[in-house]
Order: sequence, then C-alpha cells, then structure tokens
Amino acid sequence: MTIITASTRRDLVFWLLWLIVALTALCLPWHESYITAEPVIAGWEMQPNAASPMDWIGASQRRYWALAWWLVRRWLNAWQIQLALMARIWGCHSLAEIAKVLTRRQITLQLGALPILVIFLQRLKVRETINRYCPTQSPLDNGAVVLVLVLNRLIAPRPLYKIADWMAMTMIGVHLGIAPDKFNDDRLGRTLDALAEHLPEIWNDIRQQALLRYKIDLSVLFYDLTALIMTGKYAESDLVGYGFAHNTPSDDPKLKLGLTASRDGGIPLLFQAWPGKTADKSTVQTNMQQLQTFLKQQGWNCQQVLVVGDCANLNSELAIAYQDAHLRYLAGLPKVEKAHRELLLAPTEQDFQRRPLTKRSDTEGYWGVPCAVPFTHNGRTVTHRGLIVLSGPMQRALREQRQEDLLALYQALQQVKEKIGQKRYRSENELRQRAATQLRHSPVGNLVLVTVSTSAEGKLELGWKVDSAAWHLAGKADGRYLLVTNDPKLSYREMLSLYRQKDAVEKRFKVGKQEIKLRPLYVHSDERIQAMLLVNMIALLVYSLIERQAQQHGLCLTTRRILEKLANLQVQHIEAWDGSQSWSFGDLTPEQHSLLAVLLQAVDDLPRWSLPAADNRSLLPPPSGPFSRERQALLPS
Repeated sequence: MTIITASTRRDLVFWLLWLIVALTALCLPWHESYITAEPVIAGWEMQPNAASPMDWIGASQRRYWALAWWLVRRWLNAWQIQLALMARIWGCHSLAEIAKVLTRRQITLQLGALPILVIFLQRLKVRETINRYCPTQSPLDNGAVVLVLVLNRLIAPRPLYKIADWMAMTMIGVHLGIAPDKFNDDRLGRTLDALAEHLPEIWNDIRQQALLRYKIDLSVLFYDLTALIMTGKYAESDLVGYGFAHNTPSDDPKLKLGLTASRDGGIPLLFQAWPGKTADKSTVQTNMQQLQTFLKQQGWNCQQVLVVGDCANLNSELAIAYQDAHLRYLAGLPKVEKAHRELLLAPTEQDFQRRPLTKRSDTEGYWGVPCAVPFTHNGRTVTHRGLIVLSGPMQRALREQRQEDLLALYQALQQVKEKIGQKRYRSENELRQRAATQLRHSPVGNLVLVTVSTSAEGKLELGWKVDSAAWHLAGKADGRYLLVTNDPKLSYREMLSLYRQKDAVEKRFKVGKQEIKLRPLYVHSDERIQAMLLVNMIALLVYSLIERQAQQHGLCLTTRRILEKLANLQVQHIEAWDGSQSWSFGDLTPEQHSLLAVLLQAVDDLPRWSLPAADNRSLLPPPSGPFSRERQALLPS
C-alpha cells in the first residue's frame, strides 16, 4: 500500500512546466524515426503497426478519425520524448534511475510490532489516563512521553538520553505527529517528576482497564520480592540501600520490588518499591492490606482468593495474620523453629513411598506426607494443614552437589597437608588454623572432622574423615520441604501443583530484568525511581497481556518471540523534489500474516470465528500485501 501526499505550493509550477514540455513535443514536426528509433531508456519499446487502422472506417468519417488517431499517436510520442529528454539531460539509462533523480530524500523507518503494541496501549487508555492526572500546557503531553517510554521498554530499552535517537529510527514520531528531538532527557525527566505525584491512581486506572477488558481470574495470586542492583551514588535516597537478598551481593546498593501477579497469565496487579535493607517477611502484612483493598474494589471476597508464596511469606506471626485477614494462603515454611524442623524430619523413606503425588520414577517423582503444623505467637496458637514433600529431582541434585563439595574440600585439605613444614605450617596450632579456614569456606565443612597430631618422630600429621552422623542427618533432609495452607478444601496434589506454579512471579521478574531492562535505572531521585518503576510495570503489563491473549488464541509463543518475528517490518518514506511524499510498506511473509491475523483477534479477545470472511479480508492483507488497517493508524492523516 502507498499513501501519497502532495505539496500544493509546488504543484502549479510543476504541472505548468510539464504542460510546456508536452505542447512543445506536440508542435515538433512529425518524423517516423521517433517510433522506429531504438529506445533510449532500457525496457521502454514501441513498434509501429503496419496495418492501417482507418481501413474499416467509412470515407465520410475517415478524415475526422484520422485526425484523432494522429493526435493520440502524437501524445504517446510526446511522453516518449519527455522521458528521452529527461534521460539525456540527467544521464539516466532506466526508469529506476529517473525515479532516483526525482527523489529528494528517502528514509527507512522501523515499524516492527508497533501496530499491535499501540493497540494494546490504546485499549488500556495509557495516554488518556496519564493526561488526566498529569495535564500540561506543553504541545508535548505527558501521556505521549509515557507512551514512548513504554514502547521503548518493550522494543529496545535505552537510557533516557538515547530515547530521541531511537525514536528517529521508528514510526512512533510519525504516529504521534511529534518530532523525535522533542523527547530529550530533560523533558522526559520532567514527566517522571509529574508522574511521581499520582503513581497509585495512574496504576489503578490502567490496571482496571486490563481487568475489565480481559476478565483476569483473581482466584489464585502469587506474591514475591526481588532485589534490583543499583549503580551510582544515592546518598540522599531512602529507597536505595544495603541489605540481604538471595543471589545478590550484600555490598551492592539495591532496592527491593514486591509484586503480586495472577496465575491467569502472570498479569502484574500490585507492586511496591521497598528499601534495600527491608526483610522480605516484613513486607507480607503490608501486601495483605493492599490486597484486601484491591479485592474489595474488584468485588471479590477475600475467602475466594488463594495467595501463594515461598518460604519468605510464612512464619508463626504471618500465619495468624492470614487468619485474621480471612485470606487463604499456601506457602513454604522455613526450618527456623525447632518444632518445625522436627516435623520435617519425622517421616521415614517408607512413609513417603506409600504416598506418591506424581506418577514419575523414583528419581523424578514427588511424594508427600500430610501433617498438622502448629503456630504460636503472642500467646495465640493456631494449627494449619501441612504437607511434607519429598522431591526426587531436588534430592538427587543436592546429594550430587554435596559429593562435589566434599571432593573439593578433600583436595583443599590435601594441599594444606602437602605444605607441612613450610612457613606458617610448622606447628599444630598453625596447621589447625589452616585446616579450619578450609572447613569454614566449604559448604560441607561441618560434615568433616579434622585431626592434627605429632608423631613419635616429631612429624606433623593432618587427617580428616566424614562425620557419619552429621552426613546421615544432612542427607535425610535432602529434597524435603514443608508446605502449609489454611484452606481446608485444597487437596494435597493441588497444594504441590500450585506451589510449583509460584515461579510465575519469578518469570515476570526475569522478563523485567532481561527483556524490559528494569535494571539498571539511570535516574537517582526517589521520585523518578518510583516513576520509572511505574513505566516498567505498564510495559510488563502489556507484555503479559500479549502473551496471555496470544496463547489463549492458539499461539504458543512468548511476547519476546512475537516481537522478534515482527521486528523486520519497515516503512519507506520517499520525498520528491516537488514536495510530494510516499509511504510504502514492505511485504509480509506468510508467517507474519498469520501471526498478525491471530493477534488482531487476540487484542480484543475475539474468537477466531467471530469475524466473517469479508471482514477478515478487509482487516488483513494477502500474505504478500501490506497490513492495511493497523499500519495506517501509524501514519499521519
């Protein structure tokens, strides 16, 4: 498809010049060589007709028709002469070279998956919501800025100072009707400052649009936290600090992000930034309160919802808090209290073998032993249902890793033994200290007994062996973990299945960090950090919705794969010397055509059979044609 826009300022002069050339050609004396001569432009060829077209016309009308036929032939010759004249003036040898001479500027812009992404953002009313809470008198509205930031997060994440350069290569500026250089980092920063004053309201409205349009199931929710490593100096920040986080160095500044997502599509629903020093368990009760308010707004009873979390979501205090909040929960229980550790180790191997939870082999299966778990806090005691799970894959992995750690410790102790007699290895005390250092640095150091002695000949000796009792006790706990719930109707198989699905939040964290580039954050004030988190959460919401809708319509693809398959779609912008402009789209491959066909249905949650064949043809091009409806939405009217 090609869309032409003309500049009226040059039209008159342009066509007047062509009229003069055409009239000059008509007034030239007739010569048959104009027809019989070899064509000047390759591919252009005309041959005279030997038969006279006047033979069948009567004698009384022959003069009139002869004059008309002569004018037609002369006009055709005039266009040939014009092209030949242009070719000789500019040294062209083909029509393609003439088109190149007439072209003033030609730019290729990336289209990619913009049509689909823009539709989802329109359905969520992102721009309208931002402008409602953050109005501005500037021609560049805050809603457009957030729209660009979200699209950048989804397609090709960049720091704020590189957004304008990225926009210049895409169709976003054309779609918005705003020059890319307006999106400088100073303007983007001012928008983030404006967003910081209305973060909860903006997120609530955008999230509400997703819930109403796509009917997200809220019966099972997952809650988890992650740490975001920060770079740079944050001396005045209340959010960025030092603290403990799994798989994160404690000496790196960080902030923590709590996220509640639905099992249905992994849709992010609630999020909150926490200081880096915050303990995971201290966020759970705050999340309970926010969740109660959210569910009440959606018309859901708290007892209809099951909250699933890992072992950081449960202890005695939190178990009673869940009970008081009338929230159903399912969580892993850490082995902190003595009663819970003893409960975990109580079942024997035979107890587990009698209660399989899956139908897999001995090394890949899961088994479970039910139990009652007591919780006591501030003089109150409650008892909830528990399931002691034995994971075959986890047990095998832990035992293999322990064997590798033991072998590494043996090698380290052997190196210490070989250095006996060298400096700092000449006394029992020095040798004992060197061996203790190796035990302290090894994960299995507490399972090995080391002896240092002096022989009758006065020679130092170093020996070691495995502590059999400690080794057996450590191996007994391999692959075991304790699941607890206050839901009386949840079966043991459902407990295991739901708990294993809790990685839905972890997958969203992975998408946020690796795909949307949630980290690093190139802003330093707490207000802008919070605003950038909102932008990233909106992008994550769109990412999750696209994936959910695509899979519900038969596309087993992640959003990243969808974006990659559409990434090579481009738009060519051509501007001629007369001011006219042409927008040309590249052809779709059959795979892209099918993909866009499904996504068009998925974006409005329509079944595949809902549109008749005629409507399908109007919405979608043939496999080799342009994508008419949504691509036109990105062009200026």
